[in-house]
Amino acid sequence: MRPPFYYGWVVVAVAFVTMGLGINARTAFSLLFPPILDEFGWERGLTAGAFSVGFLVSTVFTPWMGAVMDRRGPRWVIGAGVLAVGAGLALAPLMRAPWHLYLTLGVLVSGGTLAAGYTGHALFLPNWFVRTRGLAIGIAFSGVGVGSILMLPWIQAMIVRSGWRTACYATAALVLLAALPLNLLQRRRPEDLGLRPDGDAAPTEAAGRAHPANVVDPAWVSTDWTLGRAARTARFWWIIVAFLGGLFAWYAVQVHQTKYLIEMGFAPSLAAWALGLVGFAGIVGQIGLGHLSDRVGREWVWTLACSGFVICYLVLLALPAHPSPALLYVMVGAQGLLGYGLASVYSAIPAEIFQGRHYGKVFGTLSLASSSGAALGPWVAGALHDYTGSYVIAFQLGIGASVVSAIAVWLASPRKVRAVAGRTPGR
Repeated sequence: MRPPFYYGWVVVAVAFVTMGLGINARTAFSLLFPPILDEFGWERGLTAGAFSVGFLVSTVFTPWMGAVMDRRGPRWVIGAGVLAVGAGLALAPLMRAPWHLYLTLGVLVSGGTLAAGYTGHALFLPNWFVRTRGLAIGIAFSGVGVGSILMLPWIQAMIVRSGWRTACYATAALVLLAALPLNLLQRRRPEDLGLRPDGDAAPTEAAGRAHPANVVDPAWVSTDWTLGRAARTARFWWIIVAFLGGLFAWYAVQVHQTKYLIEMGFAPSLAAWALGLVGFAGIVGQIGLGHLSDRVGREWVWTLACSGFVICYLVLLALPAHPSPALLYVMVGAQGLLGYGLASVYSAIPAEIFQGRHYGKVFGTLSLASSSGAALGPWVAGALHDYTGSYVIAFQLGIGASVVSAIAVWLASPRKVRAVAGRTPGR
């Protein structure tokens, strides 16, 4: 029998709050971007590069983060990330030179949210659920959407009323005071509390010797997937291509869309609300597409999410000729309802393929690709704007990255290793 209450949902709830605070502290870079440009007069590519360099520098720590997760658990990894985010925001108002920006809002905030955001949580959340893995991860990650609709307009209002420095101090205090205590409740896997994934009872001896019903390739699942073994497979490298392209598309638009919308004639407050509404729409997108992925498969949902970014970029390219609120809402819906669905299967895809004792180190290495994509997207978009005077080539590149990402995840084919609950073969 299953217990009346499963602790895995406490893990999901804590992740929901932490993600809502940590990721939106990083997303606020898009709101801080215009006033920092106005005050210091730095080039757009140079300023946006702080976001990118932060990701690139912090990628050095992602394999280490996976190894620490395997040994010590999420309280150490996520706690360190929260402290880094808080320190970066608190020190940012003291900046006087570009390298100050790169260290604070770049390395500390972007790097901290790797540990306290999608990557850090993806290292252990899949351990808690199997049948409803996509739904549970979608719910946890949808905290980003709730946080965006609450935090981003609040941060923008504070920037307008009291300046970007005050907004940084207030956000730092919120992140530290709320997220640090909550993460004392986190555990790496249900077995640490004598539980089983999904709250199931312990298997019988006979059942314990058999593969679960969702296993499609028993020989693959029986392999003890160390990082070295995983890196010698084609699937490992197709996941890298999928992560690199998908996150490039995601963050290239996220960092630059506020400034772009203002240049298209939209009021700064409306541009900030658009950024928040994207995250809010992502609540539905992440939960809905996460649940859908448990029924139809991870590849289909990743493809739908990539198509959302394709639509988003096409709308942005159409805005100069037709700067209408209707197109703005289409962009918001495509990016949030579809595009943000990437998050719900981001950790489920490698977990289906390489789950095991060394999953933390394997996923930590795979996340180098997602971090690199997230770093390159904003920098490349800003540099192309500086060189060409527009975002046209950058947005076209985002479309191409989305298409390549969708193709790569089909080649990785997690469905051929483990079937989702809705496609579980009969036994």
